Amino acid sequence: MRYVHIDNVEPGQFLGRTIFSGNGAVLLSEGVQLTVYMITTLKRIGVTMIYIKDPQFEDVEIAEVVSEETKRAVMQRMGETFESIRSGKDFNTRSINGSIDNLLEEIMKNKEVLIQLSDIRTQDNQMYVHALNVCMMSVLIGIHMGLPMAQLRELSIGAMLHDVGKIESITDDESADLRKHHTWRGFELLKNKRELSLLIAHVAFQHHERMDGEGIPRRIPGDQIHLYAKITAVADTYDNLLSDLSLGRRMLPHEACEQMTALAGTQLDREIVIHFLRTVSVYPTGASVKLSTKETGVVVGQHRGLPGRPVVRVVKSDFSDRELDVKEVDLAKHTTVFIDSVLL
Repeated sequence: MRYVHIDNVEPGQFLGRTIFSGNGAVLLSEGVQLTVYMITTLKRIGVTMIYIKDPQFEDVEIAEVVSEETKRAVMQRMGETFESIRSGKDFNTRSINGSIDNLLEEIMKNKEVLIQLSDIRTQDNQMYVHALNVCMMSVLIGIHMGLPMAQLRELSIGAMLHDVGKIESITDDESADLRKHHTWRGFELLKNKRELSLLIAHVAFQHHERMDGEGIPRRIPGDQIHLYAKITAVADTYDNLLSDLSLGRRMLPHEACEQMTALAGTQLDREIVIHFLRTVSVYPTGASVKLSTKETGVVVGQHRGLPGRPVVRVVKSDFSDRELDVKEVDLAKHTTVFIDSVLL
């Protein structure tokens, strides 16, 4: 399958990956044949990129750190938790703990897989997809840094709930300074949950602090920011770069990785950014790219140690005999060939 911009999707093509709503329900199932109405609806609800099936790349599979089934279960639990908070009810942390245990088990099993944030975002599921992505990336960074399981579990819960203060903030509409407000509100909400570690509450409190002391809400220097919050800040920043439309379009993964490198040492912890860059797929499988050889192809494979040097399949049509000339260029071996650009 291929990863394409919604503007380039045509009626009759088949959806390559399931699209979920905010509470984990299925909006469109993998394999459905797309119609004009479906494509228009996807655009209306904020979808910009989707996977489509392509006979030339039908053997290409996306290696996942976490299965769709587990992601769906986690999003359902998050939906229940966030709805309780919106309605002013006490939320049950036991359901979150159960989801986290399953999530951690899968991440540990697939820790060598480069993470691809390929879940399709809509206006409805954005908050849930963001929380899930930040959690998965934070855990992978923690694994790379050698954190023990007990700390990984605390980190995963803190990362999952890092923006929990936004729920009440948006509902109550109490502050024009929403970012500062949601860090304080999240901390107050989580620190009162006796079954949660106070360190989990500090993830919500400190994930917008900066290494240079110019962050919010308290402008504390990097040596006073807890490790969990530093890790979550890296994951949060990257996912926001992929989803933020303030530049007119969302950043592509390789652009976001370049931006992360630029932020290392000032806004973000440099060592954690280095660990992060070893866990993420710079050029996601299924993305169309143009090589320095002027050839175009699709990314079909990844290298754990070289995330910026994937395997690219180039397909050319020979009109004389109507046969396809197919070759794969492993950029880890072809060291003089580079990806010139990503084609949307």
